[in-house]
Amino acid sequence: MATTKTLRMGFKNMEGKTVTISLDNPKDDLTEATITTAMDLIIARNIFTSSGGDLVSKLDAKIIETTTTDLYTPA
Repeated sequence: MATTKTLRMGFKNMEGKTVTISLDNPKDDLTEATITTAMDLIIARNIFTSSGGDLVSKLDAKIIETTTTDLYTPA
């Protein structure tokens, strides 16, 4: 059984569509302030763009933990 963590940050772009940026294996000591600052920098510096234009606002940020259990492995 393996557990993985992913940081998922949600933004709105210029067309009002939702854009998600996911990062695997985030640090364990992330805080709301750290994530908010990082998201503000992503928007201010236009680090990412989307088919709907630049990112213009933050929506949310979550750490998602996924546990995978192998049920069958071929020989």
